[in-house]
Amino acid sequence: MKITGISSGFSEANAEALVAAVYKDEKASSADLKALDKLTGGLVADLFANEDFKGKSGDTALIRFTPKGGMKASRLLLVGVGEKKDYKVPAVATLSGTATRFLRKRGIKSFALDARISGDAVTVSQYAAQGMITSQFELDKYKTKDRSTNQVTAGVIYISGAKPADLKNGINRGRVIGDSMNFTRDLANEPPNILHPTEMAKRAQAMAKEAGLKCEVLTEAQMEKMGMGSILSVTKGTTQPAKMIVLRYTPAKSTAKNNEMLALVGKAVTFDTGGISLKPGPGMEAMKYDMSGGATVMGTMRAIGLLKPSVPVIGVIGAVENMPDGGASRPADVVTAMNGKTIEILNTDAEGRLVLADAVAYAEKQGATRIVDMATLTGAVIIALGGYNTGVMGNDQGLMDEIIACGKQTGEGFWQLPVGPEYSKDIKSDIADIKNIGPAGKAGTIMGAVFIQEFIDKAKWAHLDIAGTAWNDSVRPFQAKGPTGVAIRSLLELVERSQ
Repeated sequence: MKITGISSGFSEANAEALVAAVYKDEKASSADLKALDKLTGGLVADLFANEDFKGKSGDTALIRFTPKGGMKASRLLLVGVGEKKDYKVPAVATLSGTATRFLRKRGIKSFALDARISGDAVTVSQYAAQGMITSQFELDKYKTKDRSTNQVTAGVIYISGAKPADLKNGINRGRVIGDSMNFTRDLANEPPNILHPTEMAKRAQAMAKEAGLKCEVLTEAQMEKMGMGSILSVTKGTTQPAKMIVLRYTPAKSTAKNNEMLALVGKAVTFDTGGISLKPGPGMEAMKYDMSGGATVMGTMRAIGLLKPSVPVIGVIGAVENMPDGGASRPADVVTAMNGKTIEILNTDAEGRLVLADAVAYAEKQGATRIVDMATLTGAVIIALGGYNTGVMGNDQGLMDEIIACGKQTGEGFWQLPVGPEYSKDIKSDIADIKNIGPAGKAGTIMGAVFIQEFIDKAKWAHLDIAGTAWNDSVRPFQAKGPTGVAIRSLLELVERSQ
């Protein structure tokens, strides 16, 4: 998709349609809408007079008009953005995504967007471009017919008085972020017979080459030599060997505060049957998404490599498949993790935390002083928070506050849940150091977090449970159903703030 920016001449833009944001209960006589009303020969005022359009978030209304002079556009799409006081810059991605999907369905190939929001031109154009790109992702990659063939091929972002360099910078950033989110979504959508740990490692290596990252892939033999009995216990029941994918970004000159190093760590269970603790059949097909944490790390590292911040970042991804053959781990097995702690496995379907145990320990051993792990870890977080907020837990309040603040800055919701010694007591084992589940039906999300915490030594650490936010079960006006690419924007904001 070709995306350009202009700072004047909105109505004369080289596009088939014009798109403008409208606030809830805004009057057609307001300055900007009055100009559009004149452009359409009074059709905007007619629309508002008939009360067919209220400007509520997600409302859309398409007006066809006869262009005047040398205008190319013959359609005006109004998109509601809700209350003006609640309309923040990250919502521009929702606006542009809604417009893109609406116009694409009607075969319109190009549009110019006036987001009608005050803010830094770089940031506004970044979100506008990102929304245009992420809105065109679909799940139909493997269809041989009935695929979505319509595409919007050109977008023009209008910001009055903006400097051309700021528009260009913002659009370039938005493209990198949008493409990286779609990269993650494509990984999460892949069938498990195609994307197994070895294939995921290959894609990481190819991406690293494109983005200027270093990539190392640890084999099972290397992991065994390092004492990673926790992650290796998950992969015993499959013919697919585990991989530990390590991505490194090193700037030419680091400006990291206090020489800190951030590590992003992801769970990548490319398919999860539950192992011997077999999941119910209905809904098991969704477990191809159980590698979304690892995919998020990979997409974020891709964006980091291309955006080139001035701080070092390491990405660690534990990639496994969890299957129930005769060699699989059994409930009651005891294994030893990389940091020497022993684990009683009481449920082989609580495998993600076993993967993350060795992954976070490895990240800290590589010099990470701040660690953020992410995983589709528990169904309990969906019960607690639904699909609107990612659960965040950790051992450092400052880091958690920063992640929550980054989410507010980027339009992503994070909700803190408690951890503490009272919860850690619930995973103490009678025969080993810890067990991999807590009491049935109690604080399941927190039990996963306090388990992972056992494998952090001195690093500041936060855990993101994205089980409820990593995919949508239905289409949204600005987004296809399926994987969302959640947290990438917030993690990039965290990296920016580390400079």
